[in-house]
Amino acid sequence: MRDIAFGQYYPVSSPIHRLDPRLKIIFTVMYIVTMFFVASYAGYALVLCFLLAVCLAAHVPPKAMFKSIKGIIILLIITAILNLFFYAGETSVEWTWWIFTVSPEAIDFALKMMFRLILLIMGTTILTFTTGTSELTDAIESLFKPLNLIKIPVRDIALIMSIALRFIPGLIEETDKIMMAQKARGADMESGNIFKRIKAMLPVIIPVFVSAFRKADELADALDARCYQASPKRTKMKKMSFAWRDLIAFLIFAAFVTLIFLDKYLWGGVDQYIVQAFQSLAG
Repeated sequence: MRDIAFGQYYPVSSPIHRLDPRLKIIFTVMYIVTMFFVASYAGYALVLCFLLAVCLAAHVPPKAMFKSIKGIIILLIITAILNLFFYAGETSVEWTWWIFTVSPEAIDFALKMMFRLILLIMGTTILTFTTGTSELTDAIESLFKPLNLIKIPVRDIALIMSIALRFIPGLIEETDKIMMAQKARGADMESGNIFKRIKAMLPVIIPVFVSAFRKADELADALDARCYQASPKRTKMKKMSFAWRDLIAFLIFAAFVTLIFLDKYLWGGVDQYIVQAFQSLAG
């Protein structure tokens, strides 16, 4: 449970931490969209190098970013198997069993889907690594402020999202403590088949939900005791403003996105050589 990286924040001083949080949210959304335009293994290598460079600039250890992959290992395996056996290739079949077939295109597509999921998770965790929950709340509220014109409670939505992000590390820590307490009482959660392990987790899941509801009630009481209201008249202790470093970061990110699109629409063809290599191995 300690290896789950999403929702954690590294309180260090770095150029990435000092960027405008609104710009970082926009970068994250653009990054997610751009990942669906990566067309070759060279493009995935470029994305990985870009993420490592951002981690170094943010003074966040790359090991922490790679830890985020552990939470989606099962999803990666299921995605790879489904794409490997059910993706219809156009060339010769490399392996066949019953209704399942594997082609060079299926292997290529399954690998790309795995790389895409891994890099998507790694890229989005950088946002929470470098941005505090209060900064995220103010940034989301500022970006969605036009929705106030159609009577959407933007402040309430931003507050709910920030509280949800803040609860993630606390729930992870609480789950870890409950699991250690159950193991100290003789509970076995690591042996047996998958169904026995799920059954052994029931004494952990129920206390976690009870603890989550209790903390939510305590937080609501604390907000009421302080007369908190998400009214539009509230002032900000820190006002967000764009600076020169934000412009430099925008230009760097724009160059990264441009390289991805050039790889897809102008330098395409790298994957063809990969597929041909698979075909030669199959032959």
